[in-house]
Amino acid sequence: QVQLVESGGGSVQAGGSLGLACAVSGYTYSSYCLGWFRQAPGKEREGVALIASFGITKYADSVKGRFTISKDNAKNTVHLQMDSLKPEDTAMYYCASSLRSNGCSWSPNFFTYWGQGTQVTVPS
Repeated sequence: QVQLVESGGGSVQAGGSLGLACAVSGYTYSSYCLGWFRQAPGKEREGVALIASFGITKYADSVKGRFTISKDNAKNTVHLQMDSLKPEDTAMYYCASSLRSNGCSWSPNFFTYWGQGTQVTVPS
């Protein structure tokens, strides 16, 4: 059974940092695309960062230069380091993994497995 479990969310002041982790169990993701998404109340789920099987990363314009996605294949864990956080970063953050080996996509439909989410709050 495949499971994705996020951790590391919380509340932080604007300008602060948080690190999220996603532990993947039940399959080896090293050949597939992984991503972090977020969803704020009343808004659609949006892609934040992607990392392809060969390590190429992509970021949403809103987080570029502030967030960093990485993965530890030996530990089957994906990380999202978030720096210079802003109130507009407040959302539930989800990690996702795919079963497609042909690149990455910002579409949530591209991903097969999802975590339960972890809340990130940056008070204004």
